[in-house]
This record gives sequence, structure tokens and C-alpha cells, in this order.
Amino acid sequence: MKPFSLHRIRACVLVIGLSLLGILVITAWRGVVFAEERLSSPASVGKKSLAPLYSFRLPDIDGHPVDLKTFKGKVLLIVNTASMCGNTPQYAGLQEMYERYRGQGFEVLAFPANDFGQQEPGTNEEIKGFCYTKYSVSFPLFSKISVTGNEQHPLYQYLTEQSPFPGRVTWNFQKYLVDRSGQVIGKYDPGMNPLSKAIIADVEKALAKS
Repeated sequence: MKPFSLHRIRACVLVIGLSLLGILVITAWRGVVFAEERLSSPASVGKKSLAPLYSFRLPDIDGHPVDLKTFKGKVLLIVNTASMCGNTPQYAGLQEMYERYRGQGFEVLAFPANDFGQQEPGTNEEIKGFCYTKYSVSFPLFSKISVTGNEQHPLYQYLTEQSPFPGRVTWNFQKYLVDRSGQVIGKYDPGMNPLSKAIIADVEKALAKS
């Protein structure tokens, strides 16, 4: 048997090297295709980011921070409130709604504000005492915020500028209805009774959806 010449050895090494390189290229290509298939799979596509509403954190009436994402999956009625307004008796209607639908996943979120006619001048402690004593409120009360003007809270910046129902808050007890996925689906004038047929119908329709 003739010994391999240097030329034949180099040729064999080159062939082996090219074969290995080809295997590596094919493996890498298959990896990319597999990764692309995973990214386009229903499991990945189905993952959606939380609704913008759930990104906000506000202090409750006692100053404890509350992430709105804790209300994910519930139907919400967001209301800016005041203790010395002609609409203040709406607290009774809001409480009745809360008691009627709470078991179905309904929440009223009340945000006291002193933006209109100086009709909410008290402290958080005074507001809490008024609401609990006068109207036996048991739905979530939050600390005082501004819902309009230069000090408008980012939550209300979102509601009035970026939600499907833009437009400024015009007075105390303006209402926004939010569905179980965190989407704003309704807006109601301050003077509209929370127990009105239109609001009740919208709330019940939202609650009926899983």
C-alpha cells in the first residue's frame, strides 16, 4: 500500500472540513426555522400585554398603594366624586349598584376630586368619614386626585386623551365603564343617575361576557 502523499492528506482534510461546515450550517438553519415557528405559534401569539388602564397605581383613601391590575377580570365603573355637590346623592346609587352586582365581578372605583366648584375641600380622612357615615359606602375609595387641569393625574390623562372616549371631565360624578379586559367601553355624563336604564344595561351586558 502506498503511503498518502501530503497533497492527498490535505485534500482529505479539506473534504472533511467542508462536510463538517455543511452540517453546522444545516443545523443552524434548522434552529432558526424552529425558532421562527415557535414565535409564530398560537401560544406565543396569544400572549397579549395588559391594557393601559392596569398600569396605574394610586393610593387608596388610607394612603395604601393599589395597583389597578388587581381589578383585572372585573367590570369597573370609574367615577370622580365630591362630597358637597348636587350630584353627591349619586353615592347611594353607586352603592346600590355595587351591592347588586359585586358577586358577578363588578367594582365601583371612586376618586374624590376638588376640581369643580371647590366641592371636595376636605382631607382624605374627612372624605372617608363622610362617605362611610352618610352613604355606608363599601366600594373602593381612593385618595384625592386632580382629574383635570395642570395637576391632572395620569389615570385621567389616559381616560380623557387616549381612551376610546376622549374629552375632558366636565363635572363631579362623570363615569367611565371598563370591561373585564381593561378596555374603556362607556362614558356617562356627571348628571346621569348610575341606576339609569342605559348604564344598568351596559353594566349587565359587560358582566355577561366572560
